[in-house]
Amino acid sequence: MLNKSSLAAPGLICVGLGPGDPELMSIKADRLVRGARHVAFFRKKGRPGKARQLVEGMLNPQAAEYPMEYPVTTEIPVDSPAYVQQLAQFYEDWCLRLAALAKQEQVVVLCEGDPFLYGSFMHLYTRLRARGDVDLQVVPGIPGMVGCWHATGEPITWGDDVLSVMTGTLSEDELVRRMDTADALVVMKVGRNLPRIRRALARAGRADAAWLVQNGTTEQQQVARLSDVGDEVCPYFAIVLVHGQGRRPEAAW
Repeated sequence: MLNKSSLAAPGLICVGLGPGDPELMSIKADRLVRGARHVAFFRKKGRPGKARQLVEGMLNPQAAEYPMEYPVTTEIPVDSPAYVQQLAQFYEDWCLRLAALAKQEQVVVLCEGDPFLYGSFMHLYTRLRARGDVDLQVVPGIPGMVGCWHATGEPITWGDDVLSVMTGTLSEDELVRRMDTADALVVMKVGRNLPRIRRALARAGRADAAWLVQNGTTEQQQVARLSDVGDEVCPYFAIVLVHGQGRRPEAAW
């Protein structure tokens, strides 16, 4: 059941933290993060966690932290039965643990970007919603792709442009198919998928118009034409963009 509970009421609130710059966090998200007594966040084993890094210096020193460490990330293929089984069990275990806590306390789950756009929290959300015994609230955040296309200084869509958002984990043929049918493109989850994304853009005739934005809106932000960037190490959360060039009033002048 969904309920806009008060700040101190038991339940679970997932907070969208936005694209990276803390100043782009909503007032509501800021308030909830600073007042949280129980904070959960996803992270790769051995890493601090991107969402946790975004709130550094904001948490109450007395807040209890619950790092949810993925059992696997890229060690085995994402479509393998072992990967699916391990991730499913991981989400189920944390669903049970957080549900038990959220019946007594308010738990704030941190999520970079927006929780409902390719976020890991969605896997917990659907499980908790199905249980129906925990108050749930989700606070929207500015998606990472929005921060990235603003970083290029160019509008992403004009007039009746069609925008297609896809992940770099798709096969090369599927990427090409999607790229062929849209005016503006956003390719998320880049990282080690960059060479395949680059080949797909070339096949679709879009490579010369593509941009790569790494660590958008943060102090480590890098913005460049994709043609000026090699296939060296690229962050998983980098985004490739192709801007639309559709209808606009000045075109008739």
